[in-house]
Amino acid sequence: MNQYYKFFSALHLFLQFAMVSTAQITIKGKVVDAESRQPLENVSVAGSAGTKGLTDQYGNFNIQLRKNEHSLTASYIGYKPADINVDKKEQLKVELQKDLLQLKDVVVLTSSSTTKFNTLSKIDLDLKPVRNTQELLRLVPGLFIAQHAGGGKAEQIFLRGFDSDHGTDIAVSVDGMPVNMVSHAHGQGYADAHFIIPETVNNIDFGTGPYYTQHGNLNTAGYVAFSTYNNIPSSRIQVEGGRFNTFRTLAMIDLLKKNKDKQSAYIAGEFNYTDGPTINKQYFRRYNVFGKYNLAISNRTQVTASASSFVSNWDASGQIPTRAVEDGSIDRFGAIDPTEGGNTERHNANILVAHIFNNGTTWENQAYYSRYIFSLYSNFTFFLNDPVNGDGINQAEKRNIVGYSSKLNHKYNFNNWSLNSTYGTGLRYDATNDSRLSNVVKRRFLSDIQLGDIKEANAFAYLQQQVSRGRFLIEAGIRFDYFHFNYFDKLTTSQNPSQSASTVSPKINIQYTLNSTVQVYVKAGKGFHSNDTRVVTDVTAKQILPAAYGADLGIIFKPSKNFLLNIAAWYLHLDQEFVYVGDAGVVEPSGKSRRKGIDVIARYQVSKNLFANMNVNFTKPRALDVTKGEDYIPLAPTVTSTGGVFYKATKGLNGSLTYRYIKNRSANEDYSIVAKGYFLLDASINYTQKKYEIGVALENITNTNWNEAQFETESRLRNETAAVTELNYTPGNPFFARVKFAVFF
Repeated sequence: MNQYYKFFSALHLFLQFAMVSTAQITIKGKVVDAESRQPLENVSVAGSAGTKGLTDQYGNFNIQLRKNEHSLTASYIGYKPADINVDKKEQLKVELQKDLLQLKDVVVLTSSSTTKFNTLSKIDLDLKPVRNTQELLRLVPGLFIAQHAGGGKAEQIFLRGFDSDHGTDIAVSVDGMPVNMVSHAHGQGYADAHFIIPETVNNIDFGTGPYYTQHGNLNTAGYVAFSTYNNIPSSRIQVEGGRFNTFRTLAMIDLLKKNKDKQSAYIAGEFNYTDGPTINKQYFRRYNVFGKYNLAISNRTQVTASASSFVSNWDASGQIPTRAVEDGSIDRFGAIDPTEGGNTERHNANILVAHIFNNGTTWENQAYYSRYIFSLYSNFTFFLNDPVNGDGINQAEKRNIVGYSSKLNHKYNFNNWSLNSTYGTGLRYDATNDSRLSNVVKRRFLSDIQLGDIKEANAFAYLQQQVSRGRFLIEAGIRFDYFHFNYFDKLTTSQNPSQSASTVSPKINIQYTLNSTVQVYVKAGKGFHSNDTRVVTDVTAKQILPAAYGADLGIIFKPSKNFLLNIAAWYLHLDQEFVYVGDAGVVEPSGKSRRKGIDVIARYQVSKNLFANMNVNFTKPRALDVTKGEDYIPLAPTVTSTGGVFYKATKGLNGSLTYRYIKNRSANEDYSIVAKGYFLLDASINYTQKKYEIGVALENITNTNWNEAQFETESRLRNETAAVTELNYTPGNPFFARVKFAVFF
């Protein structure tokens, strides 16, 4: 640790004091959306003689102009470029007007490695506004999800050859607040994002691999960070209705329409209901409320506060065995145990204070609190263990989460050198009461299998140094994480001692920008995912913070103004896989693994209003230290692809035709059971005017029979004398149509 610290300190001091800036003048400013006053991040700000910079998340830029530069150009995809005459004694305020999305505005720059992902999410959000929370995740290239317990349970997530369960290997956050639940009653890293109202999301920042210093636990396959609007462009009321008695209402109200540069506030609320396509109705209900307030205390200090409340309850038909459908015992949309389902709620408070010092240093301090309640009823094995009552289980918990983080960021400019230093620290503490696994019959309690209180703390610190000159950019960082685990078992008087562990995670990213159309990069880094507290405190626990080691080699290529291509070859080694066995209440370590693959991302603008995109992901996932032929990783995707064509106009007709494809893959270690792939087509068409919008969304327009969630499961039906191991699954939705009417004011 001392060696890393000394290295970065020496690099910092050398660049700060060994170079002297001459013949340059620093220009500072802020870029906002002219209508909503929303700060715009990653806007390209260029001087007339070629100097360039990007805005930060608050829309601020700091650029050094040469003596012969007297104007700036600010450009951002989806906005009209703005030319500004520079008054070198003033703080500039740049207002950008909305315009048609143009792929030619995307320029390959020597900038942070996450910039291209932010640009991609900006393109995709503009082309395909999401209709539900699940689609927020689907906008991440290569990320697939599956729902297998009605609409209220967190989705199963697949990314880069990982069956990440519900979030074990992907870190998810919103406005800097973690979504994942560590040591959750249903599995490590459980990420229920249903409390996010999709229309409030302004941007999706994402990255694949363990290369990002600011993201710690669970960031092995990647991370997804949602950001909500600070200011909304207009108020709206929206009503939707569709098949299966599906109904949704949404209201977003701008509370302070005047002087938004000083303060702004809005509130959003939604209600969802559906019976679902299953024979046993889901009676799914979800209520969401979200509010956000921004106050500019001064030109240098900003406070952002938000609060949200989410409540959901539902019934579910659960997973069904293949044999019961094939012999006609049940329909594809039937159930063996129709008493599955559950209820969950989450209430959040989040506050961020940001201050900009005279020298341009930004200091952010954030604190958050979550109250979380969860109860899930499942039956995976039917009558395998209890032939009389069945194998129904209840997983439940009540949790409080508190967190704090502080980040200091400063940019230095020295002639042709640029240095960006980031220092961060923070703490997250989870206190879970009555984490329970119980035997039940028809949701009636029988006996406890596990019951206890969990206390888990994670303290962290990191530093990242970015250096760029000319065509080169080097981003190096190091992160330190400390964990403390405690489990109080309420079913025994004998208690295991608490445990603690720490880990250091170095990261590096090197980019070389050949010109405005070609950039190559290499990334390498170490990440980790923590084990469940109940496993960690067991005296037989082997690994507490298993590491992940990864590397990417990629190219970003823009051969024409209307075509963008990103290709990356990658490798990831994991010290320990986690397999959660829900009905046993344990996380089973399954040894080391290796994944390697190729990701392809392509965006093409056919004409002024017509766009096409495609993402293709090839992965070879394998378990290590096991016999060849028995080294398949169950449910790990090997080939996935998403894409579509989009017609986008500012007014009038808009529409899209999109697809999702996943190839057949092994459901167990020797490929004797196959999880079936699928190809689905979705479509939407909207008629948009300034004051209203009418739309129709169509899902699975070919009415394909497909399996959504799939598992190798040993189970027994009531009339069977012996257990059967085969594919159990939840059926994917058939053809689904929904209409929408929205009013803007």
